[in-house]
Amino acid sequence: MTNGRLSKDFPLAPRSFIVNSVPFNIKTYSFRWGATTLNMEKNLESVRERISKALAVAGRKAADLTMLAVTKYINAGEIKKLVHLGIRDFGENRIQDALNKQEELSTLTLTSNLNWHYIGSLQTNKARQAVANFDLIHSLDRFNLATELNRQGVMQGKKVPVLIQVNISGEVTKHGLAPDKVIDFYQKIMRMPGLTLSGLMTMAPYMSDPQGTRPVFQKLRILFERIKQEFNPGPQWRELSMGMSNDFEVAIEEGATIVRIGSAIFGS
Repeated sequence: MTNGRLSKDFPLAPRSFIVNSVPFNIKTYSFRWGATTLNMEKNLESVRERISKALAVAGRKAADLTMLAVTKYINAGEIKKLVHLGIRDFGENRIQDALNKQEELSTLTLTSNLNWHYIGSLQTNKARQAVANFDLIHSLDRFNLATELNRQGVMQGKKVPVLIQVNISGEVTKHGLAPDKVIDFYQKIMRMPGLTLSGLMTMAPYMSDPQGTRPVFQKLRILFERIKQEFNPGPQWRELSMGMSNDFEVAIEEGATIVRIGSAIFGS
């Protein structure tokens, strides 16, 4: 953790994709996903190659993107191996699970350079812990949560980096604001002193052909640009968190700055 802000050495992410491979002789299974350590290393290398190709297609640089490892089903021992493989950004969706992992990893020399992202639906009564222990909250989706995060930010002496979650696809099983509600929501919270509004997040529906997700990502990017043009929020308004294991290449082509990768690294 970096006291509620992202490390100077790793602004929002390690923005390069250099693999510092570490050989492991013992095959260790993850808590839930089924990748062995050796498979995990190969999978990670494959993901990085796919990211590099997608960036090249889009005419973008590695510095434009954060690869976030979704470790919600992964134990601290596996996360430690990911750290040795060059990963610095981790996504969790349960506060207590994340705190337990952070405690287990606290002896690592690189702990201060790790960035923890909260990517699940956040209950208002967990806001204090989220503000204290996460570097970026991806799931701001209602006014009472914004109010409590702002209050906690002020009390803890920090500006809390948050992303507004948008339900572009309109699926009833997904959280997030309807696209036509986002501008009004942004106006209501834009001057809250305890928040740093950093961008938008969405989840596309699963599709067997990832190209089918492209309109979802395009709509989020258009909404992001509209806010940027109408409200001039400043350089902190820079993040588009979109794209997961099934569709991250399409998301990168459409402007994603954070992709959230789980099963492509750890196995399904």
